[in-house]
Amino acid sequence: MIITIGGQKGGSGKSCLAQNLAVALQRAGEQVMLIDADPQQTSADWAEQRHENGKVEPIDCQAMTGDISKTALALASTGRTLIIDCGGRDTKELRSALVIADIALVPTRPKRRDLKTLDYVSDLVEKSRLVNPDLIARVVVSQAPSLPSQVQRILDSKAVADQFGLPALDPVIFSRNVYDDAEEAGLSVFEANDEKAIVEIEAIREALAELRKMIK
Repeated sequence: MIITIGGQKGGSGKSCLAQNLAVALQRAGEQVMLIDADPQQTSADWAEQRHENGKVEPIDCQAMTGDISKTALALASTGRTLIIDCGGRDTKELRSALVIADIALVPTRPKRRDLKTLDYVSDLVEKSRLVNPDLIARVVVSQAPSLPSQVQRILDSKAVADQFGLPALDPVIFSRNVYDDAEEAGLSVFEANDEKAIVEIEAIREALAELRKMIK
């Protein structure tokens, strides 16, 4: 299983989702490998800090650059679930990760500038499907405002994603300080014991499990 996380806009929480999803899947009993294909190497630094902690379960992580498809496929053939963090721009790493992915997740803030990039991402996905026709792509609304008055804004964002052929998952990741605080400490929301954030990540994991049932 290969899950690629990427997009065309920085700051939407791609590395945060990759890290927390890796922990969630590992806690659920899967063998997980986190691939950091972002030149910033945020996830690789997080995994190293986590490994040095010694009090939390480490996450296997490798940093890769360029065309990562062959190396990633070789790792996936060992039975591991790969989560590829590709960062927030169009790169050789992102394109090569999309053509081998089973599922692509595109974290997107419910903001006009972020939503505008979905047109470009949709084009990338369609080009990838020329090689990888079974690729499943979904938007994850992230860093969403939690005020009740902003519910319509979230719904409107999901409708925009659907217009670009990138349906949004039902679960939403809300803007919470714990995501940044946990990442800076080499932790996930599970070790931070933030109940609301844990529920959000577990909901993403469960939605992902439903998508996996669609894979041929």
